[in-house]
Amino acid sequence: MGAAHPGDRIIVQPGPVGGRVRDGEVLEARGPGGTPPYLVRWSDTGRISLLFPGPDAVVHDGTSRAASAPVLTEGAERRWATGQQP
Repeated sequence: MGAAHPGDRIIVQPGPVGGRVRDGEVLEARGPGGTPPYLVRWSDTGRISLLFPGPDAVVHDGTSRAASAPVLTEGAERRWATGQQP
């Protein structure tokens, strides 16, 4: 994973067994040069937490993200976890 900056999105996609996809907005990168840990506001709960991302996390550039792009919903999480198509 490369650097993340405020406004970027982080998607965490754990393994399909019991995992739950999470989507959050990076509020702050606390490491040097945009490296972890990241202060993230999670879209599913609105809570803010400190994230040390693992290999299951992907950063999407917030400046290129379309304003109308959907955020993950519970239904999308369930479909991903069970392998169903949207």
